Amino acid sequence: MTKTRAQVARPRDPAVTSRIMSAVRAKDTKPELLLRRAVHARGGRYRLHAADVPGRPDLVVRGKKIAIFVDGDLWHGNPAEWRRRGKDDLAGLFPTRTQWWVDKIERNVRRDQDVDRELAERGWRVLRLWASDIIADPEAAADRVIIALREDL
Repeated sequence: MTKTRAQVARPRDPAVTSRIMSAVRAKDTKPELLLRRAVHARGGRYRLHAADVPGRPDLVVRGKKIAIFVDGDLWHGNPAEWRRRGKDDLAGLFPTRTQWWVDKIERNVRRDQDVDRELAERGWRVLRLWASDIIADPEAAADRVIIALREDL
């Protein structure tokens, strides 16, 4: 009889999980800082984490109505992330509490889509950048932002 991943994986102490999760930053992450520095170096100006803009974007350019989000690959459901880790699907990333985690990430993806829709209805342009793409090439990510800033909408 072959055991499933959930049967093989030992449950983690909840205190350990809590400590790990508390270290996950919501803002001022490494990819966000890399993007901000690269955009600023190119002359781009922005505000940070505008609470009055739906979704609280990481960078906001009010004059151009551009909202920029730096999405973590795992938390926002980037399919390239689970492929990079050698998994066949999102569920493969989670040996325990699989359905709970999959549901959580799917809710995040739906929330992102709802935020994008709401911003578009209000006349905003939304840019979503994967954290892994920013880390791999911050200059290319900044170029995407600068191009958006220079476009006439």
